[in-house]
Amino acid sequence: MITDNSVPKNKSPLKFFLLVFVLSIPFWVLGGLAGDLLKILPAKLPISALMTFCPLLAATILVYKERKTGGVKGLLKLTCDFEKIKDKKWYIPIVFLMPVITVLSYWYRSMMGTMLPEAQTSLVSIFFFFFVFFIGAIGEEVGWSGYITDPLQKKYGAFKASIVVGVIWAIWHVIPYYQMHYTTNWIVWQCMATVFLRIIMVWLFNNTGKSVFAMVLFHTMINLSPFLIPNNGSNYDPFIFAILLMLTVAIVIYFWGSKTFAQYRFI
Repeated sequence: MITDNSVPKNKSPLKFFLLVFVLSIPFWVLGGLAGDLLKILPAKLPISALMTFCPLLAATILVYKERKTGGVKGLLKLTCDFEKIKDKKWYIPIVFLMPVITVLSYWYRSMMGTMLPEAQTSLVSIFFFFFVFFIGAIGEEVGWSGYITDPLQKKYGAFKASIVVGVIWAIWHVIPYYQMHYTTNWIVWQCMATVFLRIIMVWLFNNTGKSVFAMVLFHTMINLSPFLIPNNGSNYDPFIFAILLMLTVAIVIYFWGSKTFAQYRFI
């Protein structure tokens, strides 16, 4: 568990964001050069998807420079800070919110007459992708949640901080999306969904004792849930997800407010 003494207070969001993007450039270039010739990652992900570890690396570099004694070790320990989740009911949205949204998305498309294949997802593939996405989520959330979210929301409040991180997070993904040959329309809606997701994540973060483990687990479910849709998420529609996530954000703000996301209005 990282303590206030091991975490430097002079964090610079701009330095962190710039460093994440700079560290990602080699992966974007390699992904562009490799094209479809290099398919060593699961789920047909481009080689640029390996940038998932850049937020962790950026946070590690900055923590090392800001406080060399114990800082990096404390930062890495955040991945196991599940003891911060005092109220275990928060595991319900952490684990089940994204699968529920996925099911609603699949149900809506079927009701609209879209021809969808029957579910053929095996338990083996679910466990495999869970492991892969969990490792990738560690690479991201140690940086996005463990390093930069709290300083931003202390300065701007929870809602504005989540928007800032969400927009940067979305932009960071644009190049890999294009390398996966998605249309501009798909990418726009996916980026909107990404911002809404970060708002939800900051809400969960603030209600779980600011647990990075909670964010890693939720991030894993974000990536895993579309693979519950038949054909490994080939029928995933970011437009429907964005709408459902927007409705979820509206519910969160109505019940918990936008300043801290942790002041339930009916208590």
